[in-house]
Amino acid sequence: MPAAIPAADRLAALLGHWFTGPLPVRLRAWDGSEAGPATAPLVVLRSPAALRRLLWQPGQLGLADAYIAGDLDIEGDLSAALSHVWRTMRSQGTAKPGPRELARAAVAAARLGALGPRPPAPGAARAELSGTLHSAARDRAAISHHYDLSNDFYALLLDESMAYSCGYWTRPDDPGYTLADAQSDKLELVCRKLGLTAGARLLDVGCGWGSLTLYAAREHKAQVTAVTLALEQRDFVAARVAEEGLGDLVEVQLRHWRDVEGGGYDAVTTIEMGEHVGDAEYPDFAAKLHGLLRPRGRLLVQQMSRGADAPGGGAFIENYIAPDMHMRPVGQTTGILEDAGLEVRSVQALREHYTRTINAWHDTLEGRWEEFTALVGEPTARVWRLYLAGSALAFAENRMGVDQILAVRPTLEGDSGMPDTPGAWYAREGAAGEGRP
Repeated sequence: MPAAIPAADRLAALLGHWFTGPLPVRLRAWDGSEAGPATAPLVVLRSPAALRRLLWQPGQLGLADAYIAGDLDIEGDLSAALSHVWRTMRSQGTAKPGPRELARAAVAAARLGALGPRPPAPGAARAELSGTLHSAARDRAAISHHYDLSNDFYALLLDESMAYSCGYWTRPDDPGYTLADAQSDKLELVCRKLGLTAGARLLDVGCGWGSLTLYAAREHKAQVTAVTLALEQRDFVAARVAEEGLGDLVEVQLRHWRDVEGGGYDAVTTIEMGEHVGDAEYPDFAAKLHGLLRPRGRLLVQQMSRGADAPGGGAFIENYIAPDMHMRPVGQTTGILEDAGLEVRSVQALREHYTRTINAWHDTLEGRWEEFTALVGEPTARVWRLYLAGSALAFAENRMGVDQILAVRPTLEGDSGMPDTPGAWYAREGAAGEGRP
């Protein structure tokens, strides 16, 4: 009687229908057998459920579900493994199996015990949104899915300022220089680009947990209106304002960007919030920002972008992390801002800075893994492990970017009120709040 074929060999033959060259990974199956290139990253399939998830949900989302559920694992450095797989697939391409190959694949899947009912949900919450895309109610649900995970979770992941955006690493080779230092340097950079002075009116659209709001009020004595759609963030910022005694300088509002009232602001910021606005809605968003500024008022947009040929996002991000997010090449964003009547004065790319920032968050997640799993459960912690590893890689490989765009609302006569040389933007005694028309 012939010996049974090891599960890993069957798996390798099954997956081979989708690749034009050697498999980009080595496989270890639930029976302990292994197959595939010896030097490739090792993917461990703990049960046929991993393959069953792919049959029910082919592609990126099925793989993510299998990983989140723990049916599939990757030994060693997750980021390095993902990088190797993507490089291999880009260099050798993938195959599209025909009817005969698909029939063979179905037989192999049956012999592996992968056929059967849909596996249960992997244990981490997917976004379940309804209603009109980018309506206020749907935007509120999308923001809540990501940012209302819990303040305790983000306090564990982030630095003490609770800055959840790209830092500015001015001394990356200094071993004593920390993520908190990089975030403080980013906040100071933003305030100096805006030229904030005591009494300047700043509107912080999408204020997060208030890192910029609090810094601008505390360090530059600006009068700040902070706006967020996330209830837990609003409550957190309000508590921090009271704790630091900044109630005379800061007002926190829970509202959609469309519902922000007033105008005449000396400066407006939107720090990694514009990605949530939507593609069709972004021109209206830009026009809204223009209308909120006084003439010669400055706008600073810090926003993620994607390469011209890179899709950005993907099924995993859309379902588990940031539903309804939209990114575009940075040039398209500057064009929309200019169409709204704003004058773009500088664009500073911070892509490498985001790789460092996300790696720091990832190190915290891994270093405090037991605390994270106790707080949110292992499936959700695995969502974030996959998210951070993949995101750092996307920035490192130039598939995604992040930029600070400094713009101004010029007067009807074309006066920007900006210094003639960029170096003057960084002077502590900036111009915002002075010389109002």
